Amino acid sequence: MTENNLTAVTEFFLLGFQSSQCSRILLFCLFLVIYCGTICGNLLIITLVSTSKNLHTPMYFFISQLSISDILVITDIAPNMLHMLLNNGRIIAFIDCITQFYFFSTSEAFECFLLAVMSYDRYVAICNPLHYTSIMTNALCAILTIICWLLGLSVISVYTITITKLTFCGRNIINHLFCDLVPLLELVCSDTSLIHLEMYILGFPIAFVPTTIIVVSYTYIVLAILRISSGSGRHKAFSTCSSHLIVVSIFYWTLFSVYVVPTKGITLSMSKILSLLYTVFTPLVNPIIYSLRNEDIKKAIQKTLHKRVMW
Repeated sequence: MTENNLTAVTEFFLLGFQSSQCSRILLFCLFLVIYCGTICGNLLIITLVSTSKNLHTPMYFFISQLSISDILVITDIAPNMLHMLLNNGRIIAFIDCITQFYFFSTSEAFECFLLAVMSYDRYVAICNPLHYTSIMTNALCAILTIICWLLGLSVISVYTITITKLTFCGRNIINHLFCDLVPLLELVCSDTSLIHLEMYILGFPIAFVPTTIIVVSYTYIVLAILRISSGSGRHKAFSTCSSHLIVVSIFYWTLFSVYVVPTKGITLSMSKILSLLYTVFTPLVNPIIYSLRNEDIKKAIQKTLHKRVMW
């Protein structure tokens, strides 16, 4: 091996989108608008849930937690990506790269667990409505949220600690938009069997356990809705969980397309686009879906705007 290959890597170069300056400026403007819109939309959801008494329910509490997660995800990714677009790439220190990976992955893991909790909340609301308030108490909602964060933090901490113990040498160019697990592993020149073992073992509670909870919950929800005799009753019952179902579908489709579906034959550009879907697109559309498809939130927005106008 050459002397260069034996030198430990202390920094990486993120390529981002390699294109003409005009294209990068257009992408910069687009992502800047998306970033600002995402922050404003999710902050609006958080503000409405915290200030409107009509939204002081478990469902909206979980929606506000989802908005917090979305803000963390896009804030961890977008500013660095905007910098790369202006400078046609970026040098990032090893510790900064690992930190970005940790916070991004923790937020994504938390969202996986939270969406499962939200599906259980909808299951109780539709299948056991008479006992909903006694089951989904404020204390239980807070405990479930804390558990989701702790699970995300602990599982991703194991990945992160293992990554820091790997040896990076020789190549230090990451042909991606941010410091994700798969691009990082491509630069490792030591044994990666342990991290791959952890991916299989810890990937089960992160992805498949929440997915199972969601599938089982919605199976019971659909069966309960089908037993409702009136068409208006079925429509009302389904409308209470339709927004969540759309968010779940978008989130898991993009996540599974990147990490579960075999990547053989997928170009690097397609991989970057798929990564954008769950890091930039999903945090943007979540508040839009809950705002446009939820009468309570639309009424809270109208009430807030009316107060501002009157003031």
